[in-house]
Amino acid sequence: QVQLVDSGGGLVQAGGTLKLSCAAVGSISTSNTLGWYRQPPGQEREWVAKITSGGTTTYAEAVNGRFTISIDNAENTVYLQMNSLKLEDTATYYCYSENAYHIERWGQGTLVTVYS
Repeated sequence: QVQLVDSGGGLVQAGGTLKLSCAAVGSISTSNTLGWYRQPPGQEREWVAKITSGGTTTYAEAVNGRFTISIDNAENTVYLQMNSLKLEDTATYYCYSENAYHIERWGQGTLVTVYS
């Protein structure tokens, strides 16, 4: 059974940086797209970023230019480097694995809190 394990969340001052990790325990298809969603307190879950098996990255407008998604295939880990954090980035962040048809796995979530 494949699992995605999110980590790296925490408390950070506005303008600061944080790097999230998502480790795949078990085997995930190399053709899958990996990415991140986030859910701010009291709000709907929203998509943040993704990286395809070919290495193409895409970002939500709200984080473009500040966040960077990357993958270490040897470690089966996807990262989300978050720079210039804003108060509105406060959320629980979830990584996911997506095949050609749907999202097939979610991480358990890691909380990021940005304070002023």
